[in-house]
Amino acid sequence: MTGLSPQQVGQPGLLSIGQAAGQGGARSFPWVTLTLAGVLLGVHGALVMRGPVDVDALVRWGAKAGPLVLEAGQVWRLATANLLHRDALHLALNVVVLVAAGVALEKVCRRRDYVALLVAAGLTTMASSLAWSGAVSVGASGLVYGCMGALLVLGRRHRSHAAFRVRWLSGESAIPTVLVFLWMGWTSVGVDNAGHLGGLVTGLLAGAFLEPRELEGMARPGVARPVVGVLVAVVVSTAVVAERSGWRVERDDGFGVAVVMPQGWSGEVDGQGRRTFSNGLPGLGRATFSAEAIEAGEPGDGLAQARHFQEETLPLGVPGPEGRTLSVLGPQSTQVGGRLALRLRAELDGPAGGKRLIAFFVPRGEWVYRLVFIWPAQWPAYQDIVNRMVAELRFDEPSVLREARGRALLSPGAAGPQRELGAVLRRLGASRQAIVPLTEAVRLSPSHVGARVELARALLDAGRVDEGCHAADEAEVYGPSDTGALEAGVRCELSRGALPRALERLERARRVDPQDARLRAAEAALRAVLETSAPHPSQESPRPGGILEGGSRLTPRP
Repeated sequence: MTGLSPQQVGQPGLLSIGQAAGQGGARSFPWVTLTLAGVLLGVHGALVMRGPVDVDALVRWGAKAGPLVLEAGQVWRLATANLLHRDALHLALNVVVLVAAGVALEKVCRRRDYVALLVAAGLTTMASSLAWSGAVSVGASGLVYGCMGALLVLGRRHRSHAAFRVRWLSGESAIPTVLVFLWMGWTSVGVDNAGHLGGLVTGLLAGAFLEPRELEGMARPGVARPVVGVLVAVVVSTAVVAERSGWRVERDDGFGVAVVMPQGWSGEVDGQGRRTFSNGLPGLGRATFSAEAIEAGEPGDGLAQARHFQEETLPLGVPGPEGRTLSVLGPQSTQVGGRLALRLRAELDGPAGGKRLIAFFVPRGEWVYRLVFIWPAQWPAYQDIVNRMVAELRFDEPSVLREARGRALLSPGAAGPQRELGAVLRRLGASRQAIVPLTEAVRLSPSHVGARVELARALLDAGRVDEGCHAADEAEVYGPSDTGALEAGVRCELSRGALPRALERLERARRVDPQDARLRAAEAALRAVLETSAPHPSQESPRPGGILEGGSRLTPRP
């Protein structure tokens, strides 16, 4: 938590307020300051009675939390955060100094001017904090610095007037003293120095316009000065919120994905290649987006990955990393970025409250992109944020494809770059586009078995079964002991619906490489299909990928 440090807040108490609190022109009881002190004590007491005062509790009660201000529209937190404190020491030091400086200022100035100063200082304190960081921040330190700054300028402006009875005991040393304490806070950990500076600058500017009531005489005080002061603070706060509320486009060349997100979100990559972005909140109010590419091994629709995710991550009633799953809806067909996808929706109950989860599984050739959004249920505005992120998500060319295209263009007469380009295109689901470079690779290097295998697979994936089977037969001629060529023949027979012949070819491949676990599993699956149902003309044959699947989750670099 980034809070207003109690050590920093307490330091201004060492400054002498001079003769103001005990004498000088007091015409009324300083009820504004004392009422404010009572409110601060009461709010903290109520907070303590509700349980531990941790970050989640402060956020729940109205702390300044950048994501909730900027993304959920809760601008009122710029005011309520001034009334909260993280512990008793933080509260005590703020209240002591606020009472000392506030009583002095309230006795000197018109009450409406003093109230306007408090409101303006509170808003600009949290606006300055927000401009610097979206972290959680609380405390009345900005009010303290506002009062101190106003007293400093007011005392210096009117130090020569005999009627003005508020003086600093050492006016010349006040400025360096304040600067020293600001420097101490700037070099300390956990101090919201931006908020301190915002409150101090507001107080200094207000002190330039404030007039002691003794010097204003009997003239009826106007309301223009306090109203203008508050309006300026509102304008500054609005400008900060507007400037920080923008969106940015996050692109990942490895995934080939571009997604828009609030500009305050930050991301990281874990050891498994998963990209995760969050709004920065640690618990209550936290929203995240994660992207992961899973190698399925065969083109598919993402159903297997969706079911696996549901079984492993969202079992009903079982606590998980994001909380206990209450309900799951799906998988349902949808579209993301112009591609067919499957969607899962879930409601979760975590330590920080209810959450909503939506997961998309987007097939892309031999890969399935898993996109997961999680946001707090109690703030529906995040649903709109997620909807926009999903609506504007786009799939670009991954860097591996761009690099393959570049090498093929630089070496048009070389078989290797053409073969590599065709293989990448096929794995990314662009089988029709892959046929041209793979045909060229076979022409340039007729004896290369791998190129013929890739061409056969591209033709079969594109639905050109006869041509694909012919390419598979030629691959086997050039590589009679190559398991890839034998596997291409298996795919040919599966595409034709000839399951017994597919099993024969699969057994030949198994004899060539009896240790290949993938071929062994494919043989067992095909035998099970043949044993459980007799062939029938109207029966749909299993797709090649349903038998020859063996992919596992890898990094997102296809």
